[in-house]
Amino acid sequence: MTRSTTDEAAVPPLPSPKERRRLREAKSLSEDEVAAAVGVTRATVRSWETGRTSPRGRKRALYAKLIAPEPAVKPTAKPTAKPTVVTAKAATAGARPAADHPTAEPAAAPAATDPPEAPPLPEAPPPPSDPGAGAGTADGPSRAPEAPGRPSGAAEAPGERRTSPAEAPGERRISPGEAFGERRTSPAEAFDELYARTAPGLVRQTYLLSGRRALARESVERAFELAWQRWPEVAVDRDPAGWVRAAAYEYAMSPWHRLRRTHRHPDAPPTEPGKRALFDALLDLPPAYRRTLLLYDGVGLDLPETAAETEASTPAAAGRLMTARAAVAERLPELAEADSPAEQSALLHDRLGGLARAEHVPVPRPARAVRTGSENKARLWTRAAVAGVALLIAATGLTLHTAPTHYEQPISPPERVGGVPPRGGPQKLTAQDLKLQKSLGEQLAHGPERLVPELR
Repeated sequence: MTRSTTDEAAVPPLPSPKERRRLREAKSLSEDEVAAAVGVTRATVRSWETGRTSPRGRKRALYAKLIAPEPAVKPTAKPTAKPTVVTAKAATAGARPAADHPTAEPAAAPAATDPPEAPPLPEAPPPPSDPGAGAGTADGPSRAPEAPGRPSGAAEAPGERRTSPAEAPGERRISPGEAFGERRTSPAEAFDELYARTAPGLVRQTYLLSGRRALARESVERAFELAWQRWPEVAVDRDPAGWVRAAAYEYAMSPWHRLRRTHRHPDAPPTEPGKRALFDALLDLPPAYRRTLLLYDGVGLDLPETAAETEASTPAAAGRLMTARAAVAERLPELAEADSPAEQSALLHDRLGGLARAEHVPVPRPARAVRTGSENKARLWTRAAVAGVALLIAATGLTLHTAPTHYEQPISPPERVGGVPPRGGPQKLTAQDLKLQKSLGEQLAHGPERLVPELR
């Protein structure tokens, strides 16, 4: 029995690998449970969540159904009143409907009994659950991305709590007219908007991660250049700012920068004692622990997102966070005096934000210059690859033309050999022997068959 192609087409498309892991952890499912339900091994599930492979056929349908988010229950809309009772224009301008429509009923009666309802607002997606950040983890009770008492901002700089995409300030909402194609944003405009919104704060974050201002700016610009080269992939990502942030962090934490003279040593620490102690405590942490602390307490990611971005499991990320907080608390007494992990997180969030805003970091280049530099680098590498391939082809052709067509065994060089016994057989003829041989050769044979040579 052949499988129809419509069966695979009916399976909903899978989310990105990072989103697959988040959805699985949101449902409190382990890799072993998913592997047992789908009928594969744990290594296969891990490869699906890292993007190395993707499920197919029946396993794809089971996996998509297993990690599918639960549909949000929408409230039943009440029947609205007639549109002619209270219009939007009358509600905003304060006009009286009875004056515009003499035949209509008085406006006071419906206003007192049944007030007009506003049009329903688009519902924001429900915040993802955080099974790894609950009780028993490093930070105590779970917290939502928009926790009260934390400032929210779209730049995602340390000290600014990231909000949901629907509530991020400075992010333009797409109108229905634009959704139907009346105005479409070009890739360059979308890139410039993302760059202007996230680049300044990302430079400050990278400075706290590396302790080097010039390296922070270089890392952010290189990350955006890479994002522009892969813009079709980055534009459809669930979190484009997170994609660029991960690329900038990876470049800034590369150990090869120690071989460069300009980035061999960190910059001078702040002069204020409190900020200096925090700065030294951050640089003394291992890179993985420093990145986990910055993402969770500085940027404001939850524990599963922090674990996914640092390529670690949720328990491992929680352990790194606890160790990093304990190391920083030894330098900051006020952090050690906090009553709960939530207070420690809030205090460390404020201290990281103050340190990032107090230091003078270089301003990144304009977005257009970054795009142009990315295109020039891509063009240069393309030409270098084409030139390398052409050189390889030319060298191969020259070798084929000048190489011999058959194998000739080389002649061994002569050598003097000693200690060999004389060769047996007839010896060398003497002068008398040679004279006799010549005489016999010159005279003709006469007489009997037996020849008796005559000697003179």
